[in-house]
Amino acid sequence: MKLRTRIIVGFLMIILVPLLLSAATLHGFRESQNRNMEKAKESQEASYDYDYGITIADSESSDDGIQIMTKDLFVSALVILVFTGLSVGLWIYRSVATPLVKLRKATQNIKEGNLDFVLDVEGTDEFSELCRDFEEMRRRLKESAEEKIILDKENKELISNISHDLKTPITAVKGYVEGIMDGVADTPEKMDRYVRTIYNKTNEMDHLINELTFYSKIDTNRIPYTFSKLNVDDYFSDCAEEVGLELETRGIQLYYANYVDRSVQVIADGEQIRRVIHNIIGNAIKYMDKEKGVIQIRVKDVGDFVQVEIEDNGKGIASKDLSFIFDRFYRTDVSRNSSKGGSGIGLSIVRKIMEDHGGKVWATSREGIGTIMYFVLRKYQEVPMK
Repeated sequence: MKLRTRIIVGFLMIILVPLLLSAATLHGFRESQNRNMEKAKESQEASYDYDYGITIADSESSDDGIQIMTKDLFVSALVILVFTGLSVGLWIYRSVATPLVKLRKATQNIKEGNLDFVLDVEGTDEFSELCRDFEEMRRRLKESAEEKIILDKENKELISNISHDLKTPITAVKGYVEGIMDGVADTPEKMDRYVRTIYNKTNEMDHLINELTFYSKIDTNRIPYTFSKLNVDDYFSDCAEEVGLELETRGIQLYYANYVDRSVQVIADGEQIRRVIHNIIGNAIKYMDKEKGVIQIRVKDVGDFVQVEIEDNGKGIASKDLSFIFDRFYRTDVSRNSSKGGSGIGLSIVRKIMEDHGGKVWATSREGIGTIMYFVLRKYQEVPMK
C-alpha cells in the first residue's frame, strides 16, 4: 500500500471512529431518554394506585443508571479512540521507519566504501521504491568500481607490454647503429643487412605506436571511419601485394587466391580493413615457428557476405584459449609473448573494427599445425527505386 494511501486511511480512521462513537453515544442517550419518558408516564399512571414515595425512588434509580451508562460510554469511547490512534500511528510509523533504518545502514556502508551488501525491502509504497532505487544505484556503483579496477589493471599491463615492446627494437636499432659507427659493417652486403634490419625495427616501433594511438580512440569511441564502395578484387589484391613485400623480407611465403566475381563490392573503410589484415598477419608472423613459413589469403563469396580467410602454419592456439584471443590484453602464453613481444590489443582492435562494420571475426586452430582467421563483410547491393 502506498504511503499516501496509508496516511489517508489512518486519518479517516482517526476521524471516523470518534464520529461513530459519538453517534453511538447519542443514540444511547436518545434511547435512555425515551425509556425514561416511558417510565415517567408509567410512574404518573402508577401514582393513582401506588404510594408516592415508591415512584420517586424508581425515578432516582433510573437517573443513576443513566449517569453510569453515560460514564461507561465516555470511558469506552476514550479507550477506543486512544487505541485506534496508537494503532494507526504505529502502522504508519513502521511503514516509514523500517525502510529508513535500512537506508541509513546502506548509506553508512557506502560511506565506508563497502558495496558488498544487498538492500532487501518488500512492499510497494514510496519508501520501498526508494530503497529499490537505492539498491540499483549500489549495484551500478559496484559494477563501476569493479570495471575501474579491471581498467586500471589493463592500463598497467598495457604500459608494461608497450615498454617491453619498445625497448626490444630500440635496443636492436642501437646495436646495429653502433656496429655501423664502429665499422663492423665493412662490406656492402653487411651494410645493406644492417640498414634493412634498422628499417624493419623502426617499422615495428611505428606500428606499435599507431596501435597504441588507435587503442586510445577505441576506449573513447572516437574511431574515424570513412566508408566507401570498395571493389573486392582490386582492394584485396592490393592488400596482398602490400603485405607480400613485408613477408618476403621475413622469409615467409604468401599465397593469395580470390574466388569472388570481379564486379562484387563492399561498403567499408579501406584503411581500417587494411589495419585488420595487418594485425592478423602481424600476429601470425609473431608466432611463426616453422623454418618455412607460409601464409595464405583467400577471399570467398558466401551469399550476402564476402569472407576473408587468413591461414598460417605457425604454432597454433590451444582450444582452451581460442574463445578468448579477441579479448583485450588476453595472452595465450605469457612467457612466449614476453619473448616475442605483443601488447595484447591487436586482435581486440580487429574485433572492434569488424563489429563497427556490421561483420564479425572468428578463428579455428590446431596446435602445431596452424591457425585460420576469418572475417566477413556484407556485400554492397543496389536497391532499385520504385
